[in-house]
Amino acid sequence: MEKLQAALQKAKKDRAEQAGKERSPQQADMPRADIASSGRGVDSLWQSLKTFDVSKEHLIERRVVTREAGPVAAPFDILRTKVLLLMRQNGWKRLAITSPMPASGKTTIACNLSLGLGRQEDLRTILMDLDLRDPSINEFFQTEPDHGIGEMLAGRVDFAEHAMRIGSNVCCSMAKVNETDPTRLLLSEITEKKIDDIQAAYQPDLMIFDLPSVLVNDDTRAFLKNVDCALIVARCNSTKYGQLDRCEREIAALTNVLGIVLNAYGTTNTQKDNEDILT
Repeated sequence: MEKLQAALQKAKKDRAEQAGKERSPQQADMPRADIASSGRGVDSLWQSLKTFDVSKEHLIERRVVTREAGPVAAPFDILRTKVLLLMRQNGWKRLAITSPMPASGKTTIACNLSLGLGRQEDLRTILMDLDLRDPSINEFFQTEPDHGIGEMLAGRVDFAEHAMRIGSNVCCSMAKVNETDPTRLLLSEITEKKIDDIQAAYQPDLMIFDLPSVLVNDDTRAFLKNVDCALIVARCNSTKYGQLDRCEREIAALTNVLGIVLNAYGTTNTQKDNEDILT
């Protein structure tokens, strides 16, 4: 396992070094998108993104409660701080959020983390909806982009034409339609380069990727090579120990496991007789 992790880290380092070699000496310190846009700064790129807003009532209805500080936001704020400190400690920028099985609350946690980070004015966060078979971040934020994330990853539109900003420092990359064959995008080298270019140009402190559940298809496995770490969301009274164990082992073979969140703790247990259920 240690050899595999070392190989993954070396591959990421080699990609970064190769990206630097492709630029001229004058461009070595410039993000790719800045080169193409005649030296536009990072602040300018963020400010030029199309903005959107969503009502507090709708967010609360979708259990997104971190737009403002308060007791109800506190558990997510604790998670936000732990995630941020651990990632800084390891020099990580890219976080995948996934789960063993669907309906575990991973998108709820991804949205809450993003808006909680948005209250930190010195941080920039990019949230990307890569659950391409069943995307929902656009529903959580009650917003539809002009162009979907699938179009952007396929290279049909630029990130600047597709992405939208909520507040001053949270950028959302959302879907417009479901993708019928998302693995071709998630496994593609074009997508890998696109993610690298977005990070180089927009220089986010964190990139959060809402990925599909691990045990339902191969989409998440196809993309995990592009992230530094993953947060696993298990649902109390629903996720089975065997599912969580298998999910953790498969993710650990592809990237670093940042931690596990037990969601919906305290809800009514309707399956008390099943000892395989997390309670």
